[in-house]
Amino acid sequence: MGLLIAQLLTGLANAAALFLVASGLSLIFGVTRIVNFAHGSFYMLGAYIGLTLMNILPGHVGFWGSILLAGIAVGLIGVVVEILVLRPIYRAPELFQLVATFGVILVIQDLTLMTWGAEDQLGPRAPGLRGVIRILGEPVPLYDLALIGITPFVLFGLWWLITKTRLGVLVRAATQDREMVGALGVNQSWLFTGVFFLGSALAGLGGAIQLPKGGADLLMDFNIIAAVFVVVVIGGMGSLPGAFIASVLISVLNVFGVAYLPSSTLVLMFVVMAIVLTVRPFGLLGREEVAGEHGQVGEPERPIRPFGLTGRLIFGAIVLALALLPLYGSPFAQVLITDIVIFCLFAASLQFILASGGLVSFGHAMFFGGGAYVSALAVTYADTPMELAFLLAPLGAGLIAILVGWFCIRLSGVYFAMLTLAFSQLIWSLVFQWGEVTGGDDGLVNIWPAAWLSDTTAYYLFTLLVGLGGIVFLRHVIHSPFGYALRATRDSARQAEATGIDVRRVQWVAFAFAGMMAGLAGGLFVFSKGSIFPNELEIAKSFDALIVVFLGGVKTLSGAVVGGAFFESVKDWLTRLEYWRLVLGLVIIGVVIVAPEGIVGTARRVGERLGLVKEGEGTR
Repeated sequence: MGLLIAQLLTGLANAAALFLVASGLSLIFGVTRIVNFAHGSFYMLGAYIGLTLMNILPGHVGFWGSILLAGIAVGLIGVVVEILVLRPIYRAPELFQLVATFGVILVIQDLTLMTWGAEDQLGPRAPGLRGVIRILGEPVPLYDLALIGITPFVLFGLWWLITKTRLGVLVRAATQDREMVGALGVNQSWLFTGVFFLGSALAGLGGAIQLPKGGADLLMDFNIIAAVFVVVVIGGMGSLPGAFIASVLISVLNVFGVAYLPSSTLVLMFVVMAIVLTVRPFGLLGREEVAGEHGQVGEPERPIRPFGLTGRLIFGAIVLALALLPLYGSPFAQVLITDIVIFCLFAASLQFILASGGLVSFGHAMFFGGGAYVSALAVTYADTPMELAFLLAPLGAGLIAILVGWFCIRLSGVYFAMLTLAFSQLIWSLVFQWGEVTGGDDGLVNIWPAAWLSDTTAYYLFTLLVGLGGIVFLRHVIHSPFGYALRATRDSARQAEATGIDVRRVQWVAFAFAGMMAGLAGGLFVFSKGSIFPNELEIAKSFDALIVVFLGGVKTLSGAVVGGAFFESVKDWLTRLEYWRLVLGLVIIGVVIVAPEGIVGTARRVGERLGLVKEGEGTR
């Protein structure tokens, strides 16, 4: 009994920092509707700033004062980010805001590295709370008890602020109807800035207050952000009581999971989130989300139509140049183009459901990596011929997408995206931990193509045929009656239903088809590299695809291809720089603010102004 109580108290103590960070994110989303992925970076900054101040300010006052000052400092940093990065794009769709905050993550990562160095730093012990007490014979740190005691006061303070003050009234009003608040004469810009300060400060407090339990390191932003989003989604986006309940639930379950089910710790919180969202699509205390304008910003979307004669000639010339590459290019160039084509097909499969269907997926890599693993497993354990194993990749990924889509299509917006993330993490955990079958972290190797494709040039031409063929097929489906029905479900689900379109069925089929095409890219990938590892299933892979879709142009059909080609071409050069994250982050932020139409959309706009392209031509 003593051990159970000690574990329970540890879970409650861990919930303190998690609740502080989650409550800040919940406040920001509730008012601004921004999915702020940089919130984990504010948590990390709070830890580093708090640690610096604790080394300067001595004693009890210095320790607790450092925590408060760290929160205020991070809140002010959040204000700078809100004014410079987010304020110009408040009317942009969720995807643009999400990508902008991802750029902020990269910038803060390298600025933190420059300021504090790469080594992990241990946090100081809390003055007067350095010992332990025994409860039923089990030791419990005094600082854990202090955190447990502080958390209710934080919750009460936030409740009082939201329910008893004028600021709280405005926050609650903005959460319900931002347009009405603006119509009543409230300065929304400063309201958003104030809320962003408070939310960022809470994240900074969370980072500083956990120092005696953990310390500070450069990975803590990514380590906390997934848990924070899980907590906010389980509790209900914008609900502070929901965030508190979910923080306690997840923290306590993780502590008991470590003790009794160690293999479950990687995905336990995602399992809980998947169960909660399946039963309650908007979280425990959440409300139905107001549908955002996914993938649309600025002028109404132009009608799309197939390439005209000029476009077909340009496309044919590009294909011909790529096909003749073995005659004038090096083997390295063939390998590079192979990687680019594979990644472009993967990104195009994501853009298919994102731009045409309005379905923003955070876990699309599960189909890319899933298809690759299906082929690799078939070769490894059944000695399957390469040709058959390759065909199994899109089929396997399509079956995974059918199963996952059945659960996810019921949801929309952030809840849909987070449930795809949950399933992606479940599949990654299965691959990572089932080492006797999947090879675990060592992956599966010696997965080479058949003899007739073993030559670099032969596999390059094969990839060119299959990869470009898949991209063209995706475009063909977009121009088909099914593609028009899918865009109808994106633009207005209610009107689409009124015309006889089965919205969920169309979205489910589109989701499965996109998963199948991502699996096709995965099949090409595994035989080009001769191996597959769990990192191809990670969140970072999914976000790479989201970023290239944005860079190329969300509202264009060729955005994923152009963005993928650009990203893969510069990645090798960029990652050689010491502070490449800073450069990439600034580029992403700059594109979001200056050229939100992406490379293709901006080029088309410039072409129209120069008279090279007729204004009003359809999106390509």
